Amino acid sequence: MTNSAEPGIRLYVDLPLANGVVLEPSAAQSHYLLVVMRRHAGDRVALFNGRDGEWLAILEAPQRRRCRLAVQHEMRPQTPEPGPALLFGPLRRTRQEFLVEKATELGAASLEPVATQRMLTDRVNLGRLASIAIEAAEQCGRITVPEIVAVQPLDQRLATWPAGRCLYHADETGHGQPLLEALGARGPGDLLIGPAGGFEPGELASLQASEDVVAVSLGPRILRAETAALAALVCWQAVCGQRPTIKRDARRRSRPAAGDQPASA
Repeated sequence: MTNSAEPGIRLYVDLPLANGVVLEPSAAQSHYLLVVMRRHAGDRVALFNGRDGEWLAILEAPQRRRCRLAVQHEMRPQTPEPGPALLFGPLRRTRQEFLVEKATELGAASLEPVATQRMLTDRVNLGRLASIAIEAAEQCGRITVPEIVAVQPLDQRLATWPAGRCLYHADETGHGQPLLEALGARGPGDLLIGPAGGFEPGELASLQASEDVVAVSLGPRILRAETAALAALVCWQAVCGQRPTIKRDARRRSRPAAGDQPASA
């Protein structure tokens, strides 16, 4: 039986967390705890919901592959996790899922696919991407999960952009200021990465016409869209936020399916 001082498993739950609360994980989460991870009564699990901090819970005696988690005490209070919104052109499924996973680990506050003229696809499975973001948050130690926003046209998003809020856009034409320099001079802002085929001239003209949009460069090499997004996030965190902790990944195991949530006991 595993009962270490530090919980080895973290689960996201969409329920209030407080001392004395007892909750029943979803069927998928119960299967993960009892069958995949082989946890037993008395083992420790860390819980977070993005609102109430991170809490220690104790696994109660399982019955017929179901279990309950008794919340004990708060391990970390809910504190802000600085991060930018990441706007990006929709990608093919595998690359898009990779982007969401790594952007979550790198502290993106929200993930916003924007439709452009050269985008490769308009298919964005929000439920699947939300599940990936939750799993990544569980793995990397975040106590928030980035919001996954529905696809909207780039011009509409620019039309509703808050005045005075800086948006750094990766300019593939090579005329932008180096991102690290721009961040150092202007401070935090959000990030826009274009589609794999780049922006159309008309889209670039619209970006250049906005006072709040700053063209930036990520270096001399041609980067894939997902690589550019992650490079931009690393720069942002290095200058404006929390530097990520690099550690060896635990062996990957199957996770609860998207949309599965626990129930109050």
